[in-house]
Amino acid sequence: MSILVDSNTKVVVQGITGREGEFHTRQMLDYGTQVVAGVTPGKGGQQVAGVPVYDSVRDAVRQQGANVSAIFVPAPFAADAMFEALDAGVQGIVCITEGIPARDVIRVLRFAREADVWIVGPNGPGVTTPPRCKVGIMPGNIFSPGPVGLVSRSGTLTYEIVAGLTAAGLGQSTCVGIGGDPVPGTQFLEVLRLFEADPETRAVVLIGEIGGADEEAAAQYIREMRTPVVAFVAGKTAPPGKRMGHAGAIVSGSTGTAAAKIAALQAAGVPVAELPSEVPNLVKQTLGGQ
Repeated sequence: MSILVDSNTKVVVQGITGREGEFHTRQMLDYGTQVVAGVTPGKGGQQVAGVPVYDSVRDAVRQQGANVSAIFVPAPFAADAMFEALDAGVQGIVCITEGIPARDVIRVLRFAREADVWIVGPNGPGVTTPPRCKVGIMPGNIFSPGPVGLVSRSGTLTYEIVAGLTAAGLGQSTCVGIGGDPVPGTQFLEVLRLFEADPETRAVVLIGEIGGADEEAAAQYIREMRTPVVAFVAGKTAPPGKRMGHAGAIVSGSTGTAAAKIAALQAAGVPVAELPSEVPNLVKQTLGGQ
C-alpha cells in the first residue's frame, strides 16, 4: 500500500505547456508516473513529451481517465484551475503554485471537502510514493522504497532528510510535502492518520517549522498512534514577529515558536532531532525497538 498516490494514479497536468509544467511533466514521466494528459485552454490537440493536451480537465478525465491533477498554473488563475479539477471529478489535487490569496484557497478547500477530494499544497513540492509515482517537483533520484513515511512543511528540508534516509538504507513508503502556506489543503493531522492506517509504513518522520499550531495538534494525535514518529522542527533561531520564507512561518508572541512545537512533540513521546542529519539514526533506533 501507500497513501494518496500509487502505480494506479493517472495524472493530468494543468499548465502543461508552460515552462515549469513541461519541465516537471518530463521529470514525472522519467520517474515512471502515469502522466496521461495535460490541460491548457486553447491548446487542445497539441502534445508535450508525448502527452496529449486538452482544453479542459473534464475532457482529460473523460478521455484519459485522469484521477489526480497537478497544477502548474500562475497564481492569479490557480484557484480557478483547482475549481475546474474539482468539477471534473478528480480524486486528488497537487497544487505547486505559490502566492495564491488565502481567501481563494479557503473557498477551494470548502468545495474540496464537500466533494471528498484531497488537496496537497498550495506552495508545496507534491507527493512521492517510491518507486511507483511522483506528482510534483520532488527530485526522484533521492528516493528509495521502504517503510518510512514522511510529511513536511518544508520542501528543501524534505529533500535533505529523504536523501539522508536513503543513504542510511531507510527507504520511504510515501513522502508528502504539505507546503508552507498559512492555509494548507492537507495538514499534518490528516497525513498522520493516513500513515497510521498504512500497513507498509512502520515509522513516520514529521518535519515542522515555526508558525501556526499544526505541529501541536499533530502531537495530540501522535499520543494515540501505534506507528512511531520522529520529528525535526526548523526555525529555532528565528526572531519573533518575522516571517521566515514560508507565508505560514510567522511567530506571534509565544504562539508558533519552535520551542513550543518541540515541547508538544516531546511531551507526546516523539524524539526530536537537533539537526536534520540526526533524523536517520533516530529512525533506526525507533525501528529497532519494534
